[in-house]
Amino acid sequence: MVTGRFRALAIAACIGMLLVLLGGALVTNTDSGRGCGDDWPLCHGKFIPAYTIESLIEYSHRLITGFEGLLVLATVIAVFLKYRTNQSGFREPLFYAGGALLFTIIQALMGAAAVMWPQSPPVMAIHFGISLIAFAATLLLVIWTFRAKHGPPAVFQVPRSIFPRVLLTALFCYVVVYLGAFIRHTESGGGCVGWPLCNGEIVPEITGATGAVFIHRVAALLLAISLAGLYIHIRKVSAGGPGLTKTSAWTLGLVVTQIFSGALLTMTITNTNWFLFTNLLHNLIVTGLFGILMDLLIRSWRLREGRR
Repeated sequence: MVTGRFRALAIAACIGMLLVLLGGALVTNTDSGRGCGDDWPLCHGKFIPAYTIESLIEYSHRLITGFEGLLVLATVIAVFLKYRTNQSGFREPLFYAGGALLFTIIQALMGAAAVMWPQSPPVMAIHFGISLIAFAATLLLVIWTFRAKHGPPAVFQVPRSIFPRVLLTALFCYVVVYLGAFIRHTESGGGCVGWPLCNGEIVPEITGATGAVFIHRVAALLLAISLAGLYIHIRKVSAGGPGLTKTSAWTLGLVVTQIFSGALLTMTITNTNWFLFTNLLHNLIVTGLFGILMDLLIRSWRLREGRR
């Protein structure tokens, strides 16, 4: 049984990780990555730096990341203490909490490296991907605490055909997210003007910024088609039972929402204030999509037919 206090700690860690992820996106979108110069963890050699918008955004992101690291560490300790008394019951949440701590450390080190030794856009795009995995780990922990609220989570049989499909879809989703992060770090968002057409063409010239944005759009459409196919397959093999149908429906709904938020992003690209908001919204939706897709992946693996 999971206590309300433990669940509250997991939720706090998840919210904190979301703030870290969105804060990193805000740093990128406002070009605040050099707001503290080449210093880390201090800002321009000071514990409390001189006030500028860039230094405020960058330093606030660092502080939130630091507090989140402590929060995740506290969560790991809490899970480990419960694991010592009930190893079979708390093995799964220990995996989630440990993963969250590991990837939080990795993303913090990558952030520090980016400050002291400026990195290329492809490397910085990976930074967002690491943050995404860290958030997914905390979200999985929160989901587990609600499923185990009144005892061990329900166990059911998942057809073996589901896991390979979910695995391929999850890997492809990560590629699509990486492409989006790469576009943001290379400031290529203006490569395609208009939506759904790109610069008034169905298939534009696949070069430079235009090629990067167009490929990302096509990849997002293919991801939506993949998730629609996955939802149909799960409903078919599960006969509409409780299983994974609802979770797959959530992923389908979120990917459709993500596509339309991308359209909104394109429409507001010339308006700095609105573009900042729509960019964060785009990041928020894909973060939720990836986290729920990870839940679908893990459950389709752990509960697959024939696995002991």
